Amino acid sequence: MNGWSLFIDTFFRPDLIVRYLPPILEAVVLTVEIAVLIVATGLIGGLALACARSFEFRPLNLLIAVFADVFRTVPPLVLLVLVYFGLPNVGVTLSSFAVLWLVLSVVLTAFAEEILWAGILSVRRGQWEAARSTGLSFAQTLSYVVLPQAIRLAIPPLTNRSIVITKNVALGSVIGVPEILNVATTAESFVGNSTPLMLGALCYAMLFIPVVLAGRWLESRFAWRRF
Repeated sequence: MNGWSLFIDTFFRPDLIVRYLPPILEAVVLTVEIAVLIVATGLIGGLALACARSFEFRPLNLLIAVFADVFRTVPPLVLLVLVYFGLPNVGVTLSSFAVLWLVLSVVLTAFAEEILWAGILSVRRGQWEAARSTGLSFAQTLSYVVLPQAIRLAIPPLTNRSIVITKNVALGSVIGVPEILNVATTAESFVGNSTPLMLGALCYAMLFIPVVLAGRWLESRFAWRRF
């Protein structure tokens, strides 16, 4: 067997492709579902906290700042293990899917809050005062004047952070979520061949290359332009 044939046999064996492609495609569907849920929950949560922080209620702001600092610094894998194996000890049992969604959503919420809060702070104070002088309430000023500018500034870092956190769905393999990496590595251990793992890697590439390209388009579409 020459080098090329050995490479094909190790990474792209046809019989193993036929055997394991269907379950890996099922895992792709699950991965997409949980990734969409995580991004939606995390961005909405981050926006809500950033808006709440704008009202400058000191005790609440302190709690939000502590929340953001803690969940931005602790590795998601540690949080997954703590929640999945720790909560049953206090009588709370969640499915592995729910734990993965909850933990990664909370982590994305922490990052999104800080990114959006930085966007809100970047809007000049004079714009707040000018909007209030026209009769707009604080909430209306935040909604109609400040947030549109803050969100536009925050789109590039939010896009990058969303891509990073959705790739962390692969951490679900640690707690038994049947996502792409879990299914691929399990199949690899059974057959002693890297073909299932390569299928999983190709699926990740097909999933995230369009997401990265969409992120670049959003960055260029909403970027501030100097004239």
